[in-house]
Amino acid sequence: MKGTLVRRTIASGQNGKAHQAANLPLLWRTILKYRWLYIMIIPAMAYFIIFQYLPLWNAQIAFKDFKPLLGVFKSPWTGFDHFITFFKSFYFTQLLGNTLIISFLKLVFGIPAAIILAVGLYETCFKRFRAVVQTVAYLPHFLSWVIMFGVLLMLLSPGDGLVNEIIKASGGKPITFLTSPDWFRFVVIASDIWKEMGWGTILYLAALMGIDPSLYEAASVDGASRIQRIWHISLPGILPVIAIVTMLRLGHILNAGFNQIFVLYSLPVYSVGDILDTWVYRQGILSFQFSLATAVGLFKGVMGLVLVVAANKAVKKISGSGFY
Repeated sequence: MKGTLVRRTIASGQNGKAHQAANLPLLWRTILKYRWLYIMIIPAMAYFIIFQYLPLWNAQIAFKDFKPLLGVFKSPWTGFDHFITFFKSFYFTQLLGNTLIISFLKLVFGIPAAIILAVGLYETCFKRFRAVVQTVAYLPHFLSWVIMFGVLLMLLSPGDGLVNEIIKASGGKPITFLTSPDWFRFVVIASDIWKEMGWGTILYLAALMGIDPSLYEAASVDGASRIQRIWHISLPGILPVIAIVTMLRLGHILNAGFNQIFVLYSLPVYSVGDILDTWVYRQGILSFQFSLATAVGLFKGVMGLVLVVAANKAVKKISGSGFY
C-alpha cells in the first residue's frame, strides 16, 4: 500500500512538472530542453559581451574631444568634426584606396586558391599524399607575421635572398620586393594567400565531404569525366559555403590585415601599402589622437555592416539562401 502511494506521489509530481513545462512559452521550453548546450556557450557569450559589446560604450569618443584626464563622460562633445576632418584629409583617398585594393585582391585570389586546393585534396586517391599536403598547407596559418617576415626576408632580400639569387643567376638584376612600390602589393597578396590558403581549405573540404557520394557514382555511370563531376557536382555542392565565406570576408573588407602590413611595410611603400589600420595606429597610439582614431574605427564598422547586409541580400537572390 505504501509503495503504491509513493508511486502515485512520484507520478503526480512528474505530471505536475510536465504540466508546468507545457505552460511555459516556446522559447523557454526550448531553452529548458537544450539547457546543457546553452550552458556550454556561456563562456563564448561572456567573451563577446565583455570584450566586443561593452567596449562599444566608449565609441562615443568619436563624437568628443577626448581628454584622458577628463575621462569619457566629461570630455566635450564635438559632433561629427572628427569624421569630417578625416574625410577631408589629404590621406583619405589614398588610405581608402589602398585598403580596398589590397582587401579585394586578397578576396579575389584567396578564395579560389583555397577552393582549388580543397578540390585537389578531395579528388586525390593517395591518402598519405593528402595528409602531407594538408599539414604543409595548414602550418603557415599558425605562424605569426613576425616569423613570416623572417621567411620572406630570406626569400626576397635583394642581397642574398633565394629569389634574387635565382634572378641574378639568370642574368637579371635583383629586385627590392619589400621596398618597391611596384612589387609591395604583390608580396602582400601572395604572402597572405600562402599563409591562409590552407586554413580556408578546411571549410571547403568539409563541405565536399558532405556531398552525397551517390551523385558522383551516378555521374560516372553516365560517362561524366572528373572535370565534369567537379564542375557540375562539387562546385554547386559547396556553393552555399562559398557564399557564406564571401559574405563574412566582405564584412571585413576594410580590414586589409594590420599585422601583416605593419610588419612588412616601410616608409618607401607608404603610397601603396598604408591602410586605414596602420594610419589609425600612428594617429591614435603614437600621436594620441584617440577621438580621430575612434571615428575611423567606427566608420569601418558601419561600412562593414552595410556590406554584409547588401551581400546577404544579393546572395539570397542568386542562390536562394543567405547567412540569415
